Amino acid sequence: MKEVALIILAYLIGSIPTALIISKKYFGIDIRDYGSGNMGATNTFRVLGKKYGTIVMIFDILKGMAAVALYNFLPFYLSNELERTNFMIGLGLSAVIGHIFPIFANFKGGKGVATLFGMILAVQPVVAITCVGVFLLVLYLTRYVSLSSILGAVMLPISVLWIWNEHELMYRIFALLVAILVIVTHQKNISRILRGIETRVPILKYRDRRRERRKHD
Repeated sequence: MKEVALIILAYLIGSIPTALIISKKYFGIDIRDYGSGNMGATNTFRVLGKKYGTIVMIFDILKGMAAVALYNFLPFYLSNELERTNFMIGLGLSAVIGHIFPIFANFKGGKGVATLFGMILAVQPVVAITCVGVFLLVLYLTRYVSLSSILGAVMLPISVLWIWNEHELMYRIFALLVAILVIVTHQKNISRILRGIETRVPILKYRDRRRERRKHD
């Protein structure tokens, strides 16, 4: 029963609508009425700019980390590594589901990538750093947050199954499911990228301006 209570609490933590709170408090709008209609960091970057997009991303990452940390309330999981890993994954997934289907925002949330990253960071920091490295590299090269998220997620099973060769079966299955989930939830973004109409986030604009000037020199 205690595990169930913590799983529910993790879901409630994930349901905290960070982007919605910020968009209503500082702009008087529902961010889901703009851009892609999602309540996540990517759409916040697109609609409200990099300052508020960064804030939302940080808080959404912290939601995943906080949810996973709930295992500390049950002494049994402090000394049992295998059971702890499985329970941490369950807590983290509950938070991700909460972000995607938040009870505090009529079950219309975001895609859960930032919260998912926070979860992985808490469960396996080394793997998370590998994924975020891919995310940042792709973001630097393309300025597509969606594409960066997709390739960062694909890097998760690559890291778990081959690079770090994690042996925990539940962790391996989880890594594969995450990659599939992120790809599925980004179908519209993939379509826009292929059509060349996906919005690029407003970062590295000085680099882009220099490139434009060089073209005209």
